[in-house]
Amino acid sequence: MTLIREFLLDYELDPTVVKYLSTIIMILFITILCIIANFITKKVIIRIITKIVNNTKFTWDNMLLERKVFRRLSHIVPAIIIHYFASTFQPYDDLIRMGANVYITIVALMVINSILNAINDIYQTYEISKTRPIKGYIQVVKIIVITLGIILVIANLMGKSPLLLLSGIGALSAVFMLVFKDSLLGLVAGIQLTSNDMVRVGDWIEMPKYGADGDIIDISLVTVKVQNFDKTITTLPSYALISDSFINWRGMQTSGGRRIKRSLFIDSTSISFCTEEMIERFKNIQYLTDYITRREHEIEEYNMKHDINRSNPVNGRALTNVGVFRAYISNYLQKHPGINQDMTLMVRQLAPTENGLPLEIYAFTNDVRWDVYETTQADIFDHLFAVAPEFGLRLFQNPSGHDFKSIVAENGEDIMHREREN
Repeated sequence: MTLIREFLLDYELDPTVVKYLSTIIMILFITILCIIANFITKKVIIRIITKIVNNTKFTWDNMLLERKVFRRLSHIVPAIIIHYFASTFQPYDDLIRMGANVYITIVALMVINSILNAINDIYQTYEISKTRPIKGYIQVVKIIVITLGIILVIANLMGKSPLLLLSGIGALSAVFMLVFKDSLLGLVAGIQLTSNDMVRVGDWIEMPKYGADGDIIDISLVTVKVQNFDKTITTLPSYALISDSFINWRGMQTSGGRRIKRSLFIDSTSISFCTEEMIERFKNIQYLTDYITRREHEIEEYNMKHDINRSNPVNGRALTNVGVFRAYISNYLQKHPGINQDMTLMVRQLAPTENGLPLEIYAFTNDVRWDVYETTQADIFDHLFAVAPEFGLRLFQNPSGHDFKSIVAENGEDIMHREREN
């Protein structure tokens, strides 16, 4: 600025005018210099860096570019220029330096934040990120960095040592514990969730207390986001997964089988012993031919061995239509292409109820996808509902309006028939 002032004084201008005019010229010069430096940094250097990054085979540098690390770093250049020329603006040089230092600190915080985000993005490209997410730890580092940055800014504005402010944090520890309660609980929960491999991104969890039933899409320091099957988003506190119970369906998804556990309710009044005619008809059913032949031989041997009088069907052993139907279902499932034959498969009777005798199918599909599972299950029960009458069995169903209408119609026909006879 001295050179500018001397240059203006050569033109015999008023010293007061020279003082203000030289200051304005210096401000314009620094402004133009900052604009040029910023232009060179962003338009030249950033473009060169971008071209180099795009031509490399690495992916981590692309993440740094996408998070605008280099672009934000370029904002420090004008602040450095202003800090360098601050001494020319006496007596405001300390104030200018203070402002420049604050600006540099803020930009540095933005750069560190971008770098941490880029680190998380890079880590997520690896398969281990699904089982060991680090987003929560990244957020802890961000909190620490931002807290230290705020302390530096305040210390710079006050003109005090940052160590002096740090010494006062001990007295405010109780306040910090209250303010960052959720963050601290989330940090502890995140460590436990990760170390015990309790949840991963992509896991299907069910937590009725919070209305969550879907896939985990994000695990952070404080929250876990679940995208429900109706496409809504439920946000859970991380520590809730430690303090409350929830269902994780990952075991089912990785096992290769999804359970079918559903019952057919047989009307108990339709259960009976098999007649000779029924047995002959059952022999023509593909899944029962070998079973009927084998069972007939076993029953005949047993009855002959124990000299049982078969004139009464109650005596000895005999086939029942519900037992044959149960054997048919078992053989049908063993041949079904959608059932996992390496996992538990059984057809069992449950305790009779007021709705009839439950025949429960307990099996696993060989495809865990929801739509395939539902289709396979529906196909099986469509078939069983249709074939049950072939065994002389009725499936229980509460009377409907159609049933009552049919009864009324039948009674009306009987009354009319009797009146005609009379």
